[in-house]
Amino acid sequence: MSDALRNVEVPIEVVLGGARLTLTKFAGLRAGSIVELDHLAGDPVVVKASGTVVARGEVVVIEENFGIRLTSVEGDGSGGEGDDGD
Repeated sequence: MSDALRNVEVPIEVVLGGARLTLTKFAGLRAGSIVELDHLAGDPVVVKASGTVVARGEVVVIEENFGIRLTSVEGDGSGGEGDDGD
């Protein structure tokens, strides 16, 4: 990697799961509402960069912050599936 690229920041997002709600249920959301996600507790989360799946991992707690322990990285032969994680 060239020196010019080493300090470029890449935004990432971690997808814990998703849900589909009717407009009626969506409009009824309030503080304290619970939305059930389509992933089970313990399922790997999906790590995306610019909307592309780049890794999968598990949620960890580091002091008072959340973090991700990567369990697979796309293209490294560790078992990544290559789907979009949705």
